[in-house]
Amino acid sequence: MFKDPFDPKTLLGRCSCGGKHAAADHARLSAEAVPGAEEDRWNRVVDAAVLRAVFPVDAQRRLFLKTVGAGTAMAAISSVLPLGVAREVFAQGGAPEKKDLKVGFIPITCATPIIMAHPMGFYSKHGLNVEVVKTAGWAVIRDKSLAKEYDAAHMLSPMPLAISLGVGSNPVPWTMPAIENINGQAITLAMKHKDKRDPKDWKGFKFAVPFDYSMHNYLLRYYVAEHGLDPDQDIQIRAVPPPEMVANLRADNIDGFLGPDPMNQRAVFDGVGFIHVLSKDLWEGHPCCVFAASKEFVTQTPNTYAALLKAIIDATAFATKAENRKAIAEAIAPANYINQPVTVLEQILTGTFADGLGSVQRVPNRVDFDPFPWESFAVWIMTQMKRWGQIKGDVDYAGVAKQVFLATDTTRLMREVGLTPPTATTKSFSVMGKTFDPSKPEEYIKSFAIKRA
Repeated sequence: MFKDPFDPKTLLGRCSCGGKHAAADHARLSAEAVPGAEEDRWNRVVDAAVLRAVFPVDAQRRLFLKTVGAGTAMAAISSVLPLGVAREVFAQGGAPEKKDLKVGFIPITCATPIIMAHPMGFYSKHGLNVEVVKTAGWAVIRDKSLAKEYDAAHMLSPMPLAISLGVGSNPVPWTMPAIENINGQAITLAMKHKDKRDPKDWKGFKFAVPFDYSMHNYLLRYYVAEHGLDPDQDIQIRAVPPPEMVANLRADNIDGFLGPDPMNQRAVFDGVGFIHVLSKDLWEGHPCCVFAASKEFVTQTPNTYAALLKAIIDATAFATKAENRKAIAEAIAPANYINQPVTVLEQILTGTFADGLGSVQRVPNRVDFDPFPWESFAVWIMTQMKRWGQIKGDVDYAGVAKQVFLATDTTRLMREVGLTPPTATTKSFSVMGKTFDPSKPEEYIKSFAIKRA
C-alpha cells in the first residue's frame, strides 16, 4: 500500500495553530477556488506567525489553544496586537528573512530564468543576493538540496515528486512553484545513424538521459514503446549528466540521447549528431525543468521564498518575449553559466537552427517559458513513474500534485509581474496523439500495451 508522504504524521507534525494538519500545509488550506479564499489564506499565515511569536514554545502554544480555543485566542491577541495591520503588511510582501542565498543549477538552457536572473539583475531587483552555483549532475543537485547546501535549485520536473514520495531517496516534503521551461528537448542520434530514422530499427541502441526521474527518460520510453520497442529489453537507457552527453556520443559510447539543450544543438555544431525529433513534436508544451525548494524553506522563510519566486517568474516573463532571446543568449553563455558559444544558444532560443541533416529549421517555440505548474503535469509524471515500476501501490495522484506543484502561489505572483495565469490548475493534453485525462490516471496506465505496472 502506498504511504502518503503528505500525511501530517509523515511531514512536520501537528500545525502550530493547533489544527490537525501539517504545519507545512497551513498556508494552503484556504486556497480553494472560492470567494475570499486567497485573502483568507494569507490571513491564516499571519495569524499562525503571530501565535508562534507570542508562544514560541510548542507546548505552551498548544495548551493555550486547547484552553481557550483558536477563535478566542486570536481575538485576545488582536486586542493588544494590530493583526489587521500585520495582515496588510504581509499581503504587500515583507522584507526577506534571508537575503544571501545559494541556488544550484545544471548548465543547460532549461535553467534560463534561474541563470539569467543573476547577470540581468532580477534577483537584486527583488532584494536578494543570490549565488547561482553550477552543479555537475542531477544527483548532486538533489543531495546538496537535501543537505541544505542550496536554498533552492533548478530541478527536473519529476524530481520534487520523487523526493516527496521517497523514490530514490528518503521522503522529504518538496515543492515546485514554477516551471522553468516547456519543450526544449530533443532526440539526437549519432551521424552514423542517418539512415535509421525508424525507431523500429533501434533494437540494441544505447541511449542516454539526464536522470532516471526526468521527463527525458519518460518521453524516450513513451516514444520507443509507441513504436513497439520495450525500453527495458530492446534498448539500453543510462543516466549521463548533460554536460557529458556530446562527448559520449563522439566517443561512440552511446547511439543517441534524449537530452536538454544545448546538448542537442552542440552535437550538431560539433558535427557528431543530428536532431531526430524535437520533444515538442511528441508533446507540445510539455514541462521540462523547474524551480524547486523544500517545504521547510517555503514555510520558515516565506518572504524570502516569495521574493525568490517572484524574481524567477519576473525573469520568465522577460524570457517569453522573442525580442529578448538574443540578449539572454549572450548573458548566459559565459563559462560560469552555460559555457557554450553564443551562436549555439541563439539557435536554440530563437528557434532558427541547423538540424544536422543539411536543413535550417524555424521553430520559434522549440523552447519556451511558462512558469505555471499545472497539477495535471504532475499527475502525468506519476503515471509514468508507476508505468515503469518506479512507484507501486495506490497513489493519491491529485493530492500529491496539489501538495508539490504550488499553483496558487504562482498564480498570485504571475499577476504581479504582468503575466496572465490560467483560471484552472488542471487540463487535458495529448502525448503522441493520445489524450490524457488527469482525472483517470489508472485507466491511462492500463491502456498501454508495454508497461511494468
